[in-house]
Amino acid sequence: MNCDIVKIGSIIRNKERFVKRRERLLGPNLSTLKAIEILTGCYILVQGNTVAAMGSFKGLKQVRKIVEDCIKNIKHPVYHIKELLIKRELAKNPALATESWDRFLPNFKKKNVKQKKPNTKEKKQYTPFPPPQQPSKIDLELESGEYFMSDKKKSAKKWQEKLDKQSEKSEEKKRKREAAFVPPKENTAGLSESAKSTNDNEIADITKSLKKKAKKFRNSEAEENVKIESYVASNEESRSKKKRRSSSK
Repeated sequence: MNCDIVKIGSIIRNKERFVKRRERLLGPNLSTLKAIEILTGCYILVQGNTVAAMGSFKGLKQVRKIVEDCIKNIKHPVYHIKELLIKRELAKNPALATESWDRFLPNFKKKNVKQKKPNTKEKKQYTPFPPPQQPSKIDLELESGEYFMSDKKKSAKKWQEKLDKQSEKSEEKKRKREAAFVPPKENTAGLSESAKSTNDNEIADITKSLKKKAKKFRNSEAEENVKIESYVASNEESRSKKKRRSSSK
């Protein structure tokens, strides 16, 4: 039976981080600590700034590594528990006794979450002289001439400024409302060559069909003219025959 005491208080200076990582080692309802005790075969006690352990030399070595990795934030104790479980199952197989177990063990990569950079203010150029004194309200009124105006004129001026601001705001709102009804511009320049070629093919097909229809229409008109002429000629012959018969009688 061997004993080992791991000092964890001097690893981290920040007290809040230290408390959180020590709780991580214990786990909810001491479940993580119990799992480590079962797998390493050691009795572990976490008290204050130290971790005491009793057991075999191999188990104490594993406990020290788990505790230091947890407090230094290198690896979570749950990952160590998974590795110990896999090693226990592999140890049962005598064929794998001489081989390396690295291919069976999981590779846990640490991911550093990117933190937002603090907004640092740009330092202004150092000047030994103090800043110039800002003009007071009375000085501004003297410059604009409001200081010598009567109360009625002042109130009238304020009222006019208020009306001007209201009119500007109403115009801006009107522009925003009208902008919703403006149709977007079509992006004709963004058409691809394939789309242009398809349009050209469609136009060519339409022109061919129109030419065919025009030819058919012309042929049909010529046939109708021939039929009409033959009909007129046959009617004239029948009339001439009737006249001859009447004259013979």
